[in-house]
Amino acid sequence: MTAEPIIMDELLAAPVHIVWNALTDSTEMKAWYFDLPGFTPEVGYEFTFSGGTEEKSYLHLCRVTEVAEQKILTYSWRYDGYAGNSFVTWELFGEEDRTRVKLTHTGLETFPADNPDFDKKNFLQGWTDIITKSLKQYVETKAKEEPGTNP
Repeated sequence: MTAEPIIMDELLAAPVHIVWNALTDSTEMKAWYFDLPGFTPEVGYEFTFSGGTEEKSYLHLCRVTEVAEQKILTYSWRYDGYAGNSFVTWELFGEEDRTRVKLTHTGLETFPADNPDFDKKNFLQGWTDIITKSLKQYVETKAKEEPGTNP
């Protein structure tokens, strides 16, 4: 696996506070991302969730490592029972009534190369679906419903 990180950049028709809430509020996260009951955007907070392929589910073990309110959220991302550790960073940039979201996923090369589920193309496909479909639809719908926003 190559050491090149996955970097995604997407402009969303929603203000930063709506996107930040979608990334950090467990009730909102469940609607577009994963069910992370009690998630707290605080350094040191640990959380788990299950996900994977139709054939195999993996327990994800994560820990928040960096938070800058409405700007940056980083957490480690590894799998129970497997070598490797990666990091997911969400960066938010306000552009008038829109938000540019930059996701960077580093460390994918640390996962076992002999497991096809950990192939970079699978992560890329997953993040593409999550950001360009799930998150985009969720926050843009919220922005249309919020009084005073006009995305």
